[in-house]
Amino acid sequence: VGRPEPPRASRARPSLGRGQRQRRCEPPLPPLVANVARGGRLGLALGLLLALVRKERVVRPDSELGERPPEDNQSFQHDREAFLGKEDSKTFDQLSPDESKERLGKIVDRIDSDGDGLVTTEELKVWIKPVQKRYIYDNVAKVWKDYDRDKDEKISWEEYKQATYGYYLGNPAEFHDSSDHHTFKKMLPRDERRFKASDLDGDLTATREEFTAFLHPEEFEHMKEIVVLETLEDIDKNGDGFVDQDEYIADMFSHEDNGPEPDWVLSEREQFNDFQDLNKDGKLDKDEIRHWILPQDYDHAQAEARHLVYEPDKNKDEMLTKEEILDNWNMFVGSQATNYGEDLTKNHDEL
Repeated sequence: VGRPEPPRASRARPSLGRGQRQRRCEPPLPPLVANVARGGRLGLALGLLLALVRKERVVRPDSELGERPPEDNQSFQHDREAFLGKEDSKTFDQLSPDESKERLGKIVDRIDSDGDGLVTTEELKVWIKPVQKRYIYDNVAKVWKDYDRDKDEKISWEEYKQATYGYYLGNPAEFHDSSDHHTFKKMLPRDERRFKASDLDGDLTATREEFTAFLHPEEFEHMKEIVVLETLEDIDKNGDGFVDQDEYIADMFSHEDNGPEPDWVLSEREQFNDFQDLNKDGKLDKDEIRHWILPQDYDHAQAEARHLVYEPDKNKDEMLTKEEILDNWNMFVGSQATNYGEDLTKNHDEL
């Protein structure tokens, strides 16, 4: 807070498109909260958890491809995660450049579905889409056992509530005068509202698909109203039911020294006026928030594929040769990209 985000820091996990600052709703609190509470460190745990899982709001698709700032190793990370998956992106930096290029070459052969020696935007998009989905479902699989206490392959609202808020509910006096009390008081009904929205058959029990919608509502059409509502609740500090420009800016920047706003903040103010405030009344209503964070007809995989083709495409024929990709190996699988050793033994349909 108080400093500009680095270039491309606005991008989040692979399911989102390049150049979109994503303000996703705060995720449900994990069971770890209850466990740490018993050790008397709940405030610290909550602060760390909310800081670590805070998600950014979508702002807008990228401007023209050619206007992007130069890439650096840090900003390549989004490309690698989109190309190969976020979880796998943590160990590839242990490989030497030669090993990275060798593995990338095998991946390129698999992406080139028609075997013509050229990778098109469409072929890259087809590759990226299951990578995006894999992240979401892998995430759900990792936490499933923490909530499915009776091992019936379903998670009831009571199971989730007890796993997440059980200690708080059983020992309310411990939290009465703490900031954690206010956090739980806010998050519990919010989680319940989201859980019920994801529960399509209304039985207060989530299947894996319903629980996936609960944890990743921005990925499901029937959950988008919840995403909009939670975004509004997060940013609307004066409680008037709208997001004005100052609230919009405060969500991404705060003054620490009362000095002049940096250029990127001034640019965001222009974006608010020119692109977000559609009816020009100086504030965003729910429809405008939806247009902002959930732009229609925006294909995240297509946008990322276009970018991945554009950057290395020296002759600008909108296709990549294997040589062009390997010459830009760091963009695809460089440091912090992925450990694709395991996935290279699989068919891509399994991803």
